[in-house]
Amino acid sequence: MNDEMGSNKPYLVRAIFDWIVDNDCTPYLVASSEVPGLDVPSEFLKDGQITLNISPVAVPDLLMDNHCVTFSARFSGVARKIFVPMDSVVAVFAQENSQGMMFEITQSIESKRQASTSPKKPSLKVVK
Repeated sequence: MNDEMGSNKPYLVRAIFDWIVDNDCTPYLVASSEVPGLDVPSEFLKDGQITLNISPVAVPDLLMDNHCVTFSARFSGVARKIFVPMDSVVAVFAQENSQGMMFEITQSIESKRQASTSPKKPSLKVVK
């Protein structure tokens, strides 16, 4: 038995996404800019976060693995490649009824390494 199991967050993000889509709702993902590696149009960040429509209709090239969420999307008519480190995911929810799941911001070893070489920012706290 391995005492050092990996994060369950990627599995929960994918499961909640599937549940939302299976219920004919629109999945949205909220990501924090406090975690290094987030690549989204900065002009759409609000209070250090961005909310993204990740429905299969909106982003047919969606890829969610254990490390990140990636896809292409249009912002103000301009196509952009989006990269969201799994560590920066704050929530996945249905647009229609706000049902979903929130996550605390935790950083993987790699994210902590990257953060230690960049200027310190205040950490995001999720209030439950």
